Amino acid sequence: MGLYHNRPTVADIRAARGKRKLTMLYVSSPEEAAAAAEAGIDMLSIDTNWSPEMREASGDCFVQVGLNYRELITAEEYLRAAHTAMKTGGDCVYCAASIETIGYMAANGIPVVGHVGLIPSKATWTGGFKAVGKTAQSALQVMNDINALEAVGAFGAELEVVPDRVAEEIARHTNLVLLGMGAGPHSDAQYLFAEDVLGCTRGHKPRHAKTYADFNAENARLQALRIKAFQAFRDDVTNGSYPTPAHSVPIEDVEFAKFVSNVESSSIKQ
Repeated sequence: MGLYHNRPTVADIRAARGKRKLTMLYVSSPEEAAAAAEAGIDMLSIDTNWSPEMREASGDCFVQVGLNYRELITAEEYLRAAHTAMKTGGDCVYCAASIETIGYMAANGIPVVGHVGLIPSKATWTGGFKAVGKTAQSALQVMNDINALEAVGAFGAELEVVPDRVAEEIARHTNLVLLGMGAGPHSDAQYLFAEDVLGCTRGHKPRHAKTYADFNAENARLQALRIKAFQAFRDDVTNGSYPTPAHSVPIEDVEFAKFVSNVESSSIKQ
């Protein structure tokens, strides 16, 4: 794999194109990152809570670190944040800012992933949270956006909620690593949110999401168990059954007698 670790490099990810499908998850906790690493997931996306702890939990996963759109503004701010993310062990960064900003980071040696199709932070331009590329004109715009990313040196692109045939055609005409979310089977990596995979999604569930576990039911069970335990604690305190001598710190009788004598002597002097 190269460098000083066992996780894939950018060159390894590029070399996998056309040879095998990669797996990618957006994770938000060390527990999710560690589970993904243990399960053999290839790539992770992590943003606001990126830290040395998350890097360690991610094991040998290739990690894309999200740079926060609307919190970072100038190209210089993005570059500094990118270097910080890479210094912490990121393998590439995600950027939804301008093509000029992406090019600026790429020119400084940062592996950058852009975003085309449905871009949540810019969805107002494409009609909200819905598929993009369902007309010839719209699909061509997605292709043009891909070409622009490739021209400025981006490493890859998230390809979100576009028709599968459009994604297939795009894949034939680009060297970018395509991270597909709701874009059919033709992207280089299949990308889902861990909360969808685990059944934790609240509200609308995207068409492309697939659930493999029911954490909502398990979380409801655990919450009920928490409430029951807290009620039992409250009742024990109320009726005097907690704490018991077993929960208290003992003191030898001789030492306690000396303490009481000292307190009484102090009280008399006062």
